[in-house]
Amino acid sequence: MLRITVQPEPDRIHLKLEGNLAGMWVSEVEDSWRATSSIRGDRPLYLDLTGVQHVDRAGRYLLGLLHCSGARLIASGILMTELVRTLKDDWPAPVSRPWTWACRRARDRTTTG
Repeated sequence: MLRITVQPEPDRIHLKLEGNLAGMWVSEVEDSWRATSSIRGDRPLYLDLTGVQHVDRAGRYLLGLLHCSGARLIASGILMTELVRTLKDDWPAPVSRPWTWACRRARDRTTTG
């Protein structure tokens, strides 16, 4: 189970996740991310993972895509902090556009390797 809370603020959008980012919940997070894109404007997206207990392979992939598209990942605890660090190493942050060449390369490397 996963709770998804969208918290719009004047200078940012918080997407708070609590529970397990796995299975069918991964697509729910993706849907929430896409929905916030329409209201976000120029505000950055902060993805709060402090309440996440488990992330499966699909969840890791989605987090990588979100990071690569500019989302700022917030984590606490040893496991989630290490996961976010690894994602940031494997999936580069955008330089000018969400889908830079480096993001596509990281995405392709993840799906084939």
